[in-house]
Amino acid sequence: MTGVEHQKVIGKKDIILFCISAILLIDTVAAGAAIGASSIFWWVFLGIVFFIPFSLISAELGCAYPDQGGIYAWVQRAYGPRWASRVTWSYWVNVAVWFPSLSVLFAGIFKQLFWPDMSLAAQITLGVALSWLTVLVNIVTLEIGKWIPNVGAIIKMIVFTAIIVGAGQFYAENGAVNDLSFEAIKPSFSDGLQYLPVIIYGMLGFELICAGADEIKNPKKNVPVGVLVSGLIIIIFYILATIAVLTAIPVQDINLVEGLVDTLTLFFGDSGAGGLFVTVLAVGALYTFFSNGATWALGANRAAAEAAIEGELPAFFAIESKSRGTPVGAAVALGVTSTVILILYGTLAGSNEELFWSLFAFSGVIFLIPYVGMMFAYVKLRRAEPDRERPFKIGGPSFLPMLLAGICGIILLLTIALFVYVPGDGIQWEVFWGALTLLVIGEVIVHVNARKSAEPAKKSVS
Repeated sequence: MTGVEHQKVIGKKDIILFCISAILLIDTVAAGAAIGASSIFWWVFLGIVFFIPFSLISAELGCAYPDQGGIYAWVQRAYGPRWASRVTWSYWVNVAVWFPSLSVLFAGIFKQLFWPDMSLAAQITLGVALSWLTVLVNIVTLEIGKWIPNVGAIIKMIVFTAIIVGAGQFYAENGAVNDLSFEAIKPSFSDGLQYLPVIIYGMLGFELICAGADEIKNPKKNVPVGVLVSGLIIIIFYILATIAVLTAIPVQDINLVEGLVDTLTLFFGDSGAGGLFVTVLAVGALYTFFSNGATWALGANRAAAEAAIEGELPAFFAIESKSRGTPVGAAVALGVTSTVILILYGTLAGSNEELFWSLFAFSGVIFLIPYVGMMFAYVKLRRAEPDRERPFKIGGPSFLPMLLAGICGIILLLTIALFVYVPGDGIQWEVFWGALTLLVIGEVIVHVNARKSAEPAKKSVS
């Protein structure tokens, strides 16, 4: 374990805002709404069968096992360091791959607002700059760094509220441009499966704050409350904002990158006070894209650092600031990886929307794998340690927690399959090979570090 002592700087309100910053994604609303009216059904249905169970499981693990590293510590306790390292590698490298897609979204809206002729190369350059700004956020203390997601969460709620209120005004004057009747809301499997992974993707992240468990005040009490309160806020905003977008923009015109500004402009106008209000909200949204990436990096880097400290990931990841206890090595590695991937994918994409979706789907496969491991770990720990103190736990019959974890696991596996195989389009080979390459790299890293960890033991025996 690290010799650096972490200060307890994260309280209940910080946990709520951290979860909102990590999970409530403005870009997910546009991507989800692109399904059409049936997306409303999917948000409600998946909210019941997946989002609520997942939040309950996260709350229980977070307070029963308040260990630094979060998901790494849980899988390690259940299945040992080797599987924990595989999970943590996927957890960390996903952020490095996903952050570029967030940067593309940032650059697309920046272009729309301030630089209409901005080239794709310039957008990529801006994305690289954001990656390294995120590195800087990760190497300051969490007492300071926590304000990045906290402020981001507050701005997100303001933007979401503006979208919802604007939709109400638009509907009163114009009605809905899409059919939002009960018949239209019925699920459309033929068109919806392509975008359903986006909804699941937008429901994950409650466990992220637990990666810095040593820095949380009274985690046994504050983690469950923070997770459950933020979960309620998040699902309400997602459902209402999706309805809002569908109220104003025809499904065929929803742009995955620039849909936010289009929606705000429709609601509040593009001249005078309305135009200024749209610009202010859009600038706030730009900040939330950055804060969202920084939030995930804060958690993923801490999980990776903990795995490296245990000798399961490269020693570089274990480098911490002696004065601040922050994961410097993991943060720098994330910045380098994110930069390389952004430049590589940028040379292959023809537009910002194409680049966004390629990066999003690529990272989505890697992103979901750790959560499958988390569900297995939950079931194993429930069975292996039934008498463990659990300040919060899923009640009801003994089979219920296992059933909920099983349903979540199946949905996660189906979502991974839908990222790789898109109905009507077939296998997305760039996504498949990209994800497979990162998994192979991770397996090599885990194997090499496992051998290194075993060498001192062999020497001591001899």
